[in-house]
Amino acid sequence: MTTADDLNARELARVSGTAAPAAAPPTTAADPAQPPGGPAPSERAIQAIIGFEVTSPAYYQAHYQHPKCPGGASGVTVGIGYDLGTVFPAQFRADWSDVLPTATVDLLAKVVGKSGAAAQAALPSVAAAVVPLDAAMAVFRKRTVPEFTRQTLAAFPGCGALPADCFGVLVSLVYNRGTSMTGDRRSEMRAIRSAIAAGRPQDVPAQVRAMKRLWPGANERGLRDRREAEAQLFEDGLRAAGA
Repeated sequence: MTTADDLNARELARVSGTAAPAAAPPTTAADPAQPPGGPAPSERAIQAIIGFEVTSPAYYQAHYQHPKCPGGASGVTVGIGYDLGTVFPAQFRADWSDVLPTATVDLLAKVVGKSGAAAQAALPSVAAAVVPLDAAMAVFRKRTVPEFTRQTLAAFPGCGALPADCFGVLVSLVYNRGTSMTGDRRSEMRAIRSAIAAGRPQDVPAQVRAMKRLWPGANERGLRDRREAEAQLFEDGLRAAGA
C-alpha cells in the first residue's frame, strides 16, 4: 500500500471540495473499539480517515469499488488506498481471501507487484473486479491501520502516550503525507515531532493548521478541510483527557 504524498492525484481526487466527516463523540485511549496490545487510533479517528478517503458509501460505490491506477510509481489500487504494487502475493491473499470471492482474489493477484507503467498497462485486465466497501473497510482496519500505526510510532517518538483521538490524528497525517521530515514542506511535521518530544502536545493543532499553506489552490480545499478537521479532533482529544 502507498502513502498519499503532497498533491498526490489520488488524494486530491478523493477529498477536493468535500466537507469533513461528521463529528463523533470524543474517545480516549480506553475506547473499547481499539485492539489491545499497544497504542491505537480511536474509532473516531479511524472513521475520520475513512471519511476523508472515500467521502461516503455512495461515492465509494461510484468511484472506488473497481481497481484504479493513480499513476506515477503506484500500482493498481483497490479498496481504501491498498496498493497492489507494494505487497507480496502471500500477503495480498492473506489480507483479502476472507473478504472477497476466490475468483476476484485470483484475478487481482495477477497485478500484485506491478507498479508504474506496468500497472497502468495491466489495469484493463482487472478493471471489472469489484471490491465492496465492507470488504475494503475490513482490510483497512486489519492491515492498513496497524501498518500506519507502526509508521506513526516511529515517526513521532513518544506519541503512543497521547490520547487515542490525538494519536489517531497523527496516523491520519502519516497516512496522507508519509513520514518524511526533510525539506520546507515538512517543517510542520518536524515541529510536531519536536512538540511531542518536549511534552507539549498542545502545540500540535497549530502546526496541523499551518500545513494548509501547502495547498492554496481552489481545487485543494479538501486538503485544507482535512487539516482543520484533524486539528479539531486533536484538540477534542486533549480536552477529553483533561490535558
